[in-house]
Amino acid sequence: MTDILQAIVADKRIEVARQKEAIPLSALLALRGDGVLGYNTLSMRDYLLRNRSSGIIAEFKRKSPSKGWLHPKADVGGTVYNYGKKEAAACSVLTDSKYFGGSLSDLQIARECTCTRTAYNFKDSYSSLYRRPLLRKDFIIDVYQLYQSRWLGADAILLIAAILTPEECLMLAETAHILGLEVLLEIHNEGELNHLNPYIDMLGVNNRNLGTFHTDIDNSFRLVEQIQAFLQKSGDVSPLLVAESGISTPQEVVNLRKAGFQGFLIGETFMKEEDPCEALACFIGELRELERLQKLRAR
Repeated sequence: MTDILQAIVADKRIEVARQKEAIPLSALLALRGDGVLGYNTLSMRDYLLRNRSSGIIAEFKRKSPSKGWLHPKADVGGTVYNYGKKEAAACSVLTDSKYFGGSLSDLQIARECTCTRTAYNFKDSYSSLYRRPLLRKDFIIDVYQLYQSRWLGADAILLIAAILTPEECLMLAETAHILGLEVLLEIHNEGELNHLNPYIDMLGVNNRNLGTFHTDIDNSFRLVEQIQAFLQKSGDVSPLLVAESGISTPQEVVNLRKAGFQGFLIGETFMKEEDPCEALACFIGELRELERLQKLRAR
């Protein structure tokens, strides 16, 4: 770990320790009465593979360490609800406060706003028709965060290879599955492929170097052959491939899909706009047209 990532993880360890002191795991479980399994999770992997799925994991984030504030006053509930309405296959919610302007409350509100009013007694009448799998995007280093994620409404969690040992990754991924959560493992280079294990549902290639926050979308194209060769040798893992960060045009999605990716995590491209959901709708509209033309040319 280097530079920005080291600072983020150091702060995260302090943050999680304080959270555990304020609400111990036993108390967190007691808050649900029957534990944390109070709702049925959705499969993010299945939603990405659905027929006519856009494959887009639309992300809600207010700021980033490299870009500063993108959309400080954005409404998480309305944004995530409308992401689903505008055909996002899944949604990602940043819950890190210091570096990304998120919160645990953002995840909870996002879930409440995509479930029925009756189930959560939420003041606005949102329809569960547009409920999408929710990915909790954070720097997960402790089992406690998995229980948090499940309790607050996540369907999937992100594990970052750069901040975990393969053994830690295995333990966290297995626990996530026990809790009914899917796992997206994020890597940035070939050396991190040794973090793969049978509990990894999706493998994300981050085009952003978390040490410097420099973005290079070609990283996905460079790694895909190495990933496929590794998966062929291992035999016991078959994660769905997700390209993360730096995707700014529908043509890039088309090219990434040709290379073997089936999920595309996009945040900044939408969140920097005044209306992130309308930006998503336009993006998917252009993507559908490109795919239609591609099929015509293939005939």
